[in-house]
Amino acid sequence: MSVDSAVEVVGTATTPYAPPVTVVVPTHDRPTLMAEAVRSVLLQEYAGPVEVVVVFDACEPVLPDVALLPGQSLRAVVNDRVRGLAGARNTGILAASHPFVAFLDDDDTWLPGKLAAQMPLFRDHPEARLVATAMQVDDGERLTDRLVPADVVSHAELVRERFGGLHSSSFVFRRDALVDEIGMIDEDLPRGYAEDTDVLLAASRLAPVRLVNEPLVRVRWQGQSYFFGRWADYAAALTYLLHKHPQFADDDAAHARMLSQIAFGEVSSGQRRAGRRHARQALTLRPTTLRAWLALAVGLRLLTPGAVVTVARRFGKGI
Repeated sequence: MSVDSAVEVVGTATTPYAPPVTVVVPTHDRPTLMAEAVRSVLLQEYAGPVEVVVVFDACEPVLPDVALLPGQSLRAVVNDRVRGLAGARNTGILAASHPFVAFLDDDDTWLPGKLAAQMPLFRDHPEARLVATAMQVDDGERLTDRLVPADVVSHAELVRERFGGLHSSSFVFRRDALVDEIGMIDEDLPRGYAEDTDVLLAASRLAPVRLVNEPLVRVRWQGQSYFFGRWADYAAALTYLLHKHPQFADDDAAHARMLSQIAFGEVSSGQRRAGRRHARQALTLRPTTLRAWLALAVGLRLLTPGAVVTVARRFGKGI
């Protein structure tokens, strides 16, 4: 018997498909934002049981004062694995009571209708391990919707292009697949950076990623992110991914993209010689790689990293 057939609320004209879901919310010393994230889950109009597991990473485990409806629960657990996002996510995954696990970062929020829109895709596509949505970016001045070019994304497409509309705060997984097949979140990633890219690649090797191509998650990009400005960590993590996933080297466009991102991180952290070298390698593979040109400009002190990031985010893009 499949997980779905054991736990699903069978969809009919009057009863939606709404299997039980655990939402994992890692947090570190951001109680106000974390409370907003938790409330956005509890305000979802979803017919099935919803469990919120807040994972406290190196901070006091204090839950927000929120109202719970029938079928909803809220728990606190303490990260007992590697400190950081990867260890905190894994602590929550292992603590989950339900057969589907969703991610939500403590500085993001779900928009109305997210779960109800996503979960039927698991019923309609029993091979799917991961269902996502598009997202809305909040840069502090404006809201920008970021969609994905297609409703189904293959592994080859994710190697070629890290679609900007796919964010980990939109992800819902089959828990057994996440634990037994994907292997959870890689805790060896430097500072846990790019764990979303890593898990997307791992999940898509098993089955294409399905998504509701609507902005149903609001993501804050206002500089308070744990990774903002940690350019050396950014470069180290992408170097790790480049070696972990050899498929990048088999595709010139993908290889050039990764090298250019590594280059930008290196020049932005003061490693200008290494960054310029990686930028030139990227341009040899693909001369039109814009990130590589930007990395060279930063490496030559013609631009600052902050200026590039500000302009990119104004257009709803990331480095």
